[in-house]
Amino acid sequence: MSVLIDPPAWPGPRGLLWSHLVSDSSIGELHAFATLLGVPPRAFDRDHYDVPETVYERAVLLGAEPVSSRELLTRLLASGLRRRKVRP
Repeated sequence: MSVLIDPPAWPGPRGLLWSHLVSDSSIGELHAFATLLGVPPRAFDRDHYDVPETVYERAVLLGAEPVSSRELLTRLLASGLRRRKVRP
């Protein structure tokens, strides 16, 4: 039962690099952690939050487990919480 965060490596708005924040146990746990971290609900995308590099260290200090992007995806898939984008 963990909240996971990958390294800020994804280019995004405001010229920042972004991380993904996920839970490997429940979406409720993920939402609660994001609230604690101060991440707005609009940052939620199907099964993860996109978070800027400016909150990475704080997320780890609050208990998010830093993992590689590959490990994050592997554990998200194994949890059964992965929600793929529906293509029209």
